[in-house]
Amino acid sequence: MHAQEIIRSIESEHLKQDLPEIHVGDTVRVGVRIKEGNKERTQPYEGTVIAKRHGGINETITVRRIFQGIGVERVFLLHSPRVDGVKVVRRGKVRRAKLYYLRDRIGKATRVKQRFDRAL
Repeated sequence: MHAQEIIRSIESEHLKQDLPEIHVGDTVRVGVRIKEGNKERTQPYEGTVIAKRHGGINETITVRRIFQGIGVERVFLLHSPRVDGVKVVRRGKVRRAKLYYLRDRIGKATRVKQRFDRAL
C-alpha cells in the first residue's frame, strides 16, 4: 500500500457519519462543546455558511453571524470532537462558492434567498 492509501484508511475511521449535507448559503446551528472548569456543555452557534474548504477529515466551514451589530465569523473543523453536531436550519439559494461579499453588507442586505428542497 502507498502512503496516501494508509493515511486515508486511518482518517476514515475518525470521520463523522451523522453530518448533514451542508452547502454555502445555508443557515446552520453548530453545537460547540465548551469546557468550564470540570464541567462540559454544548453551546449552539447559529449563522450563515459563507465558505467551505478542503475535504475529508480536514473539511471546514466558515459560519458568519451578527452579534450586537458586529459581524462574527468562526471556522469549524467538521470532524473535530469539539463540534457536537450540525443542524441545517434553512437552505440558502446562492450562485457563489464563497459569500465573502456579505462582510460588506449590513442589515437586511445580508439576507440570502431560501431554497425549497424536498429534504431538510
